Amino acid sequence: MTLGDLMTSQTAVVVDHENVDRVNIRDLEAGSSSISNNGVVVDNGKAAAMTTTSMVYLPQNVCFCELRHDAFEDYVPSGPADTGLVSKWRIKDRMKTGCVALVLCLNISVDPPDVIKISPCARMQCWIDPFSVAPQRALETIGRTLNEQYERWQPKARYKISLDPTVDELKKLCTTCRKYAKSERVLFHYNGHGVPKPTPNGEIWLFNKSYTQYIPLPISDLDSWLKTPSIYVFDCSAAGMIVNAFIELQNLTASSASGPSTRDCILLAACEAHETVPQSAEFPADVFTSCLTTPIKMALRWFCTRSLLRESLDYSLIDRIPGRQTDRKTPLGELNWIFTAVTDTIAWNVLPRDLFQRLFRQDLLVASLFRNFLLAERIMRSANCSPISYPMLPPTHQHHMWDAWDMAAEICLLQLPTLLDDPNVEFQPSPFFTEQLTAFEVWLDHGSENKKPPEQLPIVLQVLLSQCHRFRALVLLGRFLDMGLWAVDLALSVGIFPYVLKLLQTTTPELRQILVFIWTKILALDKSCQVDLVKDGGHVYFIRFLDSVEAYPEQRAMAAFVLAVIVDGHRRGQVACMEAGLINVCLKHLQGSIANDAQTEPLFLQWLCLCLGKLWEDFTEAQVRGLQADAPAIFVPLLSQSQPEVRAASIFALGTLLDVVFDTSRDDIGEDEDYDDEEIIRAEVIMRSLLSGLSDGSPLVRAEVAVALARFAFGHKKHLKSAAAAYLKSQSNSMLTSLPSFAVKSSVAGDSQSISRDGRVSTSSPVATPGFMHGSPLSDGSSHHSDSGRLGDAVTNGVVNHKRPRPLDNSVYSQCVLAMCVLSKDSSPRVAGLGRKVLLIIGIDQNSVKSTVESTTSPSPSFAGLNRSSSWFDMSGGGHLPLTFRTPPVSPPRSSYLTGIRRVYSLDFRHHLMNSPDSGLADPLLGSGGSSGASERSFLPQSTIYNWSCGHFSKPLLNAADDSEEIITRREEKEKLALDLIAKCQHCSVNRLHNQIASWDTKFECGTATALLQPFSPVVIASDESERIRVWNYKEATLLNSFDNHGYPDKGISKLCLVNELDQSLLLVASSDGNIRIWKDYTARGQQKLVSAFSSIQGLRPGSRSVNAVVDWQQQSGYLFASGEISSIMAWDLEKEQPVNTTPTSSACSISALSASQVHAGQFGAGFVDGSVKLFDIRMPEMLVCSTRPHPKAERVVGVGFQPGLQPAKVVSASQAGDIQFLDMRNLKEAYLTIDAHRGSLTSLALHRHAPLVASGSSKQLIKVFNLEGEQLGTIRYLSTFMAQKIGSVRCLTFHPYEVLLAAGAADSCVSIYADEVAPPR
Repeated sequence: MTLGDLMTSQTAVVVDHENVDRVNIRDLEAGSSSISNNGVVVDNGKAAAMTTTSMVYLPQNVCFCELRHDAFEDYVPSGPADTGLVSKWRIKDRMKTGCVALVLCLNISVDPPDVIKISPCARMQCWIDPFSVAPQRALETIGRTLNEQYERWQPKARYKISLDPTVDELKKLCTTCRKYAKSERVLFHYNGHGVPKPTPNGEIWLFNKSYTQYIPLPISDLDSWLKTPSIYVFDCSAAGMIVNAFIELQNLTASSASGPSTRDCILLAACEAHETVPQSAEFPADVFTSCLTTPIKMALRWFCTRSLLRESLDYSLIDRIPGRQTDRKTPLGELNWIFTAVTDTIAWNVLPRDLFQRLFRQDLLVASLFRNFLLAERIMRSANCSPISYPMLPPTHQHHMWDAWDMAAEICLLQLPTLLDDPNVEFQPSPFFTEQLTAFEVWLDHGSENKKPPEQLPIVLQVLLSQCHRFRALVLLGRFLDMGLWAVDLALSVGIFPYVLKLLQTTTPELRQILVFIWTKILALDKSCQVDLVKDGGHVYFIRFLDSVEAYPEQRAMAAFVLAVIVDGHRRGQVACMEAGLINVCLKHLQGSIANDAQTEPLFLQWLCLCLGKLWEDFTEAQVRGLQADAPAIFVPLLSQSQPEVRAASIFALGTLLDVVFDTSRDDIGEDEDYDDEEIIRAEVIMRSLLSGLSDGSPLVRAEVAVALARFAFGHKKHLKSAAAAYLKSQSNSMLTSLPSFAVKSSVAGDSQSISRDGRVSTSSPVATPGFMHGSPLSDGSSHHSDSGRLGDAVTNGVVNHKRPRPLDNSVYSQCVLAMCVLSKDSSPRVAGLGRKVLLIIGIDQNSVKSTVESTTSPSPSFAGLNRSSSWFDMSGGGHLPLTFRTPPVSPPRSSYLTGIRRVYSLDFRHHLMNSPDSGLADPLLGSGGSSGASERSFLPQSTIYNWSCGHFSKPLLNAADDSEEIITRREEKEKLALDLIAKCQHCSVNRLHNQIASWDTKFECGTATALLQPFSPVVIASDESERIRVWNYKEATLLNSFDNHGYPDKGISKLCLVNELDQSLLLVASSDGNIRIWKDYTARGQQKLVSAFSSIQGLRPGSRSVNAVVDWQQQSGYLFASGEISSIMAWDLEKEQPVNTTPTSSACSISALSASQVHAGQFGAGFVDGSVKLFDIRMPEMLVCSTRPHPKAERVVGVGFQPGLQPAKVVSASQAGDIQFLDMRNLKEAYLTIDAHRGSLTSLALHRHAPLVASGSSKQLIKVFNLEGEQLGTIRYLSTFMAQKIGSVRCLTFHPYEVLLAAGAADSCVSIYADEVAPPR
């Protein structure tokens, strides 16, 4: 609901506050009447308007449901190359057949003695009748023809023909072929139709020199001459004998060899060991060879003999089919194209994936022979002859795709007479591919990963070759790839990669979007394709698309993703993209997005940043170009973008511009080097921009800040250690006894001495530097320049030459050290772990870090509050050390700065001095004589935003998630239930509300601090001051879960809230130090997961020792309001995970109670320690709506809340003195109703969200319940127990959001639940 609609609904129902306290939903839903502004009842009968008003009570927005909230804390960085499916599709050893040996043993006119021929008998050899000419001439012609037939399949191979050879001639032929082929494959084709069948021992027959004898040749000899890799074709009767002997030979060789057999031999044989080749005159004599070398001619002739065309079609026409096999627009070319698609499809659907890859994708000639072998099996099995192969293939002769081939053949043959008679007749293409694409589309509508893969996938690959079908095929292929990584792997395994790679050379505009989408899906699976893209110049295609403004931003984001993968860790890709102008293209569109923010897709901005970051990563030349283009100034506005992923990507990109110098042994370089002031200013601006991310609400962003600081720490380690060592030195000053000391790890003496020189406070101490960084880093008036720290570096073959980084201002180093300490105590465990790694880089051992409680102060809050603090200390002539990066400084009185230091430095870094008393911090990375850059690089924390963001493209992008309907259904059910319960609450007549229906001993040692009732399940959640959270089912009286909110020693709970209570609810836990943590799955034992964590408070009042945060959550707006010992109220947008508003309290006192309206978005009330109450509305320019001080004794306001109903300004406030004031903030300055509930002992206040109920608790073991007219409905007294032990004072009260239930927590760890109905206690 919009704000305008909301205000309209308010004016329709808000009336005189003295007479009407609330609006009943049932009255509105009945459609009978509504109340106008003048109090006149008007009948409108519009149910739609009533339902809209009812829905005001039910917030529609949902938070923390993005990809970044899914197990961020447990995330293990893994890029596109670590999915487990990578490169299985890629042919490891792509081969080619380099030499072909054609051996013909025909001995024309002499039949072998073991062959009995039928009459009429098959005579044709290579479609030539050997008896039509002289035997020798016929033999030569047949050999030459066979050579030509093979050359169609492999024109670049070297061919050797041996006609009726002897053993010696064959040996010479084989050794020559192997010598020429080297490591390539040799094809040995043997036609033994003129010699006896092979022997049972696997011997083939040759001739003696005089052709008077048949000479046997063992297959082992042939194998020893040809070696491996090789492929054999045996076209003779009983060819299976040879295959069997060869398998035995292979097994014998494998058993005798010590290691695994690496022989790559393939055999194709015409028939089984007991069979003879067909002799029927309808076949050629070499039917097996004809199928392998002239498949289209053989297939059409065989089809004609079995179709209805056999009577009407002249077989000679088959030899005159127009066109060329390579031209798909001609009849012959189309038939060859369809035949390839059919045989590929049969093989892909029948063969195991690895065997398909080996036989149909590794070698072009082998693939062609095996496609044709499938035809040979079909044809020869019809003549009771079974061709066999090694490796053996499953039967394919009855596959249903042969029917599709027969239909295509028939359509072509029917047109053949007309085409040959009249050359002007246009050939009608076959509908084969159109029909197969339709079948594929049907599968896409109904298929899934769990079903059989689409058998048309190889056909889709073939269709990409045709312009007329290409666009449709690409769209369908994109839909298939979008189904998941399994689909991408399947498509790659079928051989799609070279086709889509080739298509990047086309300039067809309509293909650009779908090609970018397909490549996005491919690279989301396998990063290794980056090499192929750069090699073929494909990166230029995507840079052009990225720069095309007519494409949608989401599509251009995909192009940026592809380019980011191309340059990810790939120096050739980085160089190619840099030279192609990628840096300027990305920066140009980033600049344009800043001026047109409302229309920019966040995903596009995110991937522009990530693409630049990956291009700059460890590539000095690209970094220099980015700095020359003033890239940091362009990135600074992006750090305040509403999308956390964009902010994190911007931090990542800025971080990659920082120096990374892995040379820790060069600290002896002179100090007198000249540095460019402008370069230093640029570097400082980059660092200050990065540090602004410390106060970001998203741990994803803060993690990138930690990674960037780690890169900076490696490059500027010496200066950072000096800054940290200054704190050690300052401990001798009595004014700074509360500054932390640092644990120093032992190191080599040489490094110690070099560090100690810079450890002097007089020169390097940040606290001795006057004018030390006032206010926000981005409000100091300096122009946004970039770090030129890499401008002096040179890159040779990708190796960065070591050079000392330029020193920056000492204040920057000091802030970096403080930022590292802040990160090491971050509320997110993952970010804290990264922060500790960064500290380790500069010599601070996180294992020595422990929390302390100073005897002179109260327990210190988390150190993570450092970057939110505005405590300052004054040193050496009035210099200030700010402890904040977002709020302007407020210099405190000199008497209070020590308190601030005690508060923020709550860690004890126990130091162990090295040999020299002046020494700085040790370098934990130094071994004896230093360590290598490679080993140091392993200490760098790894960025997560890139790999995290890659996961987006691995998921389906075209269709919504399947579970969305289920989520909507559950939501609607909860909304209906909530509306019914709200109506019951508004009409309820509570009598006493003192019947205890459940009691629970939480076993909290410190008593119950806060409690919360779940809206749609009988669950109560409670926490104590040590932030132990327990979840209890009060109907079944069972403990569901128990866990600690965090592991830091500084404890204190502020509030529990439910986020997304109408959906999958999350538990928001606010600590008293201002840290917010959101948990999911918190009701399942041990299954709770941290969704997000951040610090909601920035900057304390001068002299304050603790935050004492007060927090409330408003689901309607998605805002979290937080305040405490600060002079403002922070409003956080939890959808954006960033502060959206800072409302000044305009009071010298702190806020002690805070309540957000659950109906009016942006409106909240605050109670102060001086007894005043203020109403705020962040939608209004002045924000403060009104202010009053209703409590006469000016005591601390314990609780404040909005009265139920739609009236925006009716507030109830209770003070510690015991009085409860009923206020109408917009109409009256004074309370219109006062209740003296307790005398100086009120500890808690609760208002029901919808029922007219107010409850108050006191330290005197007493709870009172009132209605909105001030009538006391009941009193709940804590009586002595059976053992005569007094139950402690009331610590917290909370109503059920939709039912009349009250939960009360006491100081003695007991939680009780009360209802108006009489029910047996639990």
